Amino acid sequence: MALGADAREVRRLILRQTLRPVLIGALIGVAACVGVAQVITSMLFGVSPHDPIAFSAVPLFLVAVAWLAARVPAERATRVEPMIALRWE
Repeated sequence: MALGADAREVRRLILRQTLRPVLIGALIGVAACVGVAQVITSMLFGVSPHDPIAFSAVPLFLVAVAWLAARVPAERATRVEPMIALRWE
């Protein structure tokens, strides 16, 4: 913000940098689960190996938690006085 960015741009930058690895990890995790689902079929009770709710709800929940965890620091970063941040560095 000291270099001309507004609060929305700073918030977007922080959220993008935080959520990109989370989304990549979620995609890799879902792909790995699809591959391993047939192997662990005997350990699944009440859930089919390719249950669409489990394969979509769990990653969406984890991404939502990561978004909330990133949103709080992003909001704090937009409230910091630019001169104080420059002096801190």
